[in-house]
Amino acid sequence: MLEKSWQPILGPEFDEPYMQKLRIFLRQEKDNQKTIYPTSAHVFESFNLTPLPKLKVVILGQDPYHGPNQAHGLCFSVQPGVRLPPSLKNIYKELQSDLNIPPSSNGCLVNWAKQGILLLNSVLTVEAGRAASHQGQGWEKFTDKVINVINEGMSGVVFLLWGAYAQRKGQFIHPDRHCVLKAAHPSPFSAYQGFFGCKHFSKTNHYLEKNHQTPIDWRV
Repeated sequence: MLEKSWQPILGPEFDEPYMQKLRIFLRQEKDNQKTIYPTSAHVFESFNLTPLPKLKVVILGQDPYHGPNQAHGLCFSVQPGVRLPPSLKNIYKELQSDLNIPPSSNGCLVNWAKQGILLLNSVLTVEAGRAASHQGQGWEKFTDKVINVINEGMSGVVFLLWGAYAQRKGQFIHPDRHCVLKAAHPSPFSAYQGFFGCKHFSKTNHYLEKNHQTPIDWRV
C-alpha cells in the first residue's frame, strides 16, 4: 500500500503493536457500518504521490475532511469538482498576495504533491461527519515517525507549520538542517493572525533555489 521508496523505512511500523491496534479499530468501525474517509485506496496517497527521493517540502495538516467526496489523502486538498473549504480559500488568497497566482476553483493539490510536497495529515482517517473522531488511535505515532525519518535522514527540506497543532508536532525538527516556516493556521478563525502576509510560498522557493533545487510551481 506504500510507494516503494517509503517501504523500507515505514514498512516495519505496520508490525508494531500500535499499528496492529489501529488496524483492529478501523476494522471494527467498518464492521459497525461506519463510513470512513478517505477511502482505503487513498489513505496513503500523500506517500504514493511524493516518493521520498523527490521530497522537498512538507505541509502538516491535522485531520482529513469529514464531508462526502472531500478527503483523498492529501492535507488541505479536496477531490476535483468539490467546493473549496474555507482554509484552502485562504491559502489561495495568500498565494495571490505572495506570488500573484489567481485563486483557482480547483481544490485538488495533486500537482503540488507530484512536485515533491508531502501533504501530510497527522491523522490519516476520520469517520464521516465526525471531525477528529480518529485522533488518539495511533495515527499520530505513525506520522511522527514519518517526520522523524525526514528530519534525521534528509537535509534542506522546507517544513510549513501552520497553526499551533502543526507547530507542536514539528517542534523537534532541526532548524539548522531544514527550513522551518511557522505561521497561523489558514482557517478563517486565525488567518488574520499571521497567515495572511506570511509569504511562505515565495520563501519556500527562495530557499529551494538557494539550495540548488527546482522551485515549486504553486499553480494547481
